[in-house]
Amino acid sequence: MLDMDLSGRVALVTGASKGIGNASVRLLADHGAQVAFCARGPEAVIKLSAYRPPSGPGAVHGYFGDMTEVDAIEEILEMVAAQIGPIDILVNNVGASPSRNFLYMSDDDWTSLHELNVMSAVRCTRACLPHMREQKWGRIIMIASGAAFSPNAALIDYAATKAAMVATAKALAGKYGADNVLTNTIIPGLIRTDMWERAAAEIAEANDTDAEAIFARNSTGVPQGRYGTAEEVAAGVVFLASGAANYINGSCLTIDGGVASYI
Repeated sequence: MLDMDLSGRVALVTGASKGIGNASVRLLADHGAQVAFCARGPEAVIKLSAYRPPSGPGAVHGYFGDMTEVDAIEEILEMVAAQIGPIDILVNNVGASPSRNFLYMSDDDWTSLHELNVMSAVRCTRACLPHMREQKWGRIIMIASGAAFSPNAALIDYAATKAAMVATAKALAGKYGADNVLTNTIIPGLIRTDMWERAAAEIAEANDTDAEAIFARNSTGVPQGRYGTAEEVAAGVVFLASGAANYINGSCLTIDGGVASYI
């Protein structure tokens, strides 16, 4: 029997108001973890904080905060440690994927996305590592993207930040695996989240069609014939966080329905 029980563990999921982060919070709690999460939207934080697992000791705890701000990150981490306990499982999920033209992007555009997508993960990881190393158990999970391996010019800075997350996770895995701190990356493919709902609506408007037609068209390139769900990615998060993945370190778990052509 696979050991998927996370009872007694404290998890932090960054950027969890919607999509993959939101689903990961709920599923980690369903498996017994005390799950802290942070987001900038007050209504979303309040709504997700009200989630109660159907059974078991798991619980959800919400915190407001902007992960581009150093002080906000430090404050959230301090509150989680004081109110719930030191963090055993860190899911670096927060991020954005603006579509823009390379020639018109400023240095500030590049820097601001790097701060959100990469440096938030760096700062949270750096803060959580000492406890994980001391107790000889920890899980760090980076939520990257297929764009890290197959970049698109319209999302060039996003792809660069996600590639940086993959590289960072690989290096950390080699450095801290001896402390039983396992670092892995999840590579989602086409997942039907709010980000894709927004993008499909914009593409549909530009092409005088509707969003469902865009989803149907894009799904033809997926061997399974559909977009994935946030819950299907969250299942990968729980797996990597659990005892079922005790010998998985420095890996990229691709969850894309078979889209990726790279080996």
